[in-house]
Amino acid sequence: MSRKNPSRARAGRPSQAALFASLGDETRLALVARLCSGRPASIAQLTSGSRITRQAVTKHLRVLQDAGIVQSFREGREHLFRLDPRPMHEMQRYLDRVSQHWDQALTRLKNFVEE
Repeated sequence: MSRKNPSRARAGRPSQAALFASLGDETRLALVARLCSGRPASIAQLTSGSRITRQAVTKHLRVLQDAGIVQSFREGREHLFRLDPRPMHEMQRYLDRVSQHWDQALTRLKNFVEE
């Protein structure tokens, strides 16, 4: 029986809402920050120095993976995770569009008030 992921948009890509929701957790943000080095990391490496269990990190990585932010692969016996920056770039473009929209709206409001 197949499960459909409601957070996925057309063509198997996560929706913007799913991307933002996946980053709406402090632990997931910390994991993304640790993966920003560009080097893949194992769950053991990602849990090193923290109080979070491997099971909890695995669940958080699954959320990030479902959102397309993290990719996993096997290297020998290790399961490694790496950051995929493409969804982050898409989010940045989205935020730039929203920011531009609000800048224009505020400029119109300012012009209206000053008239």
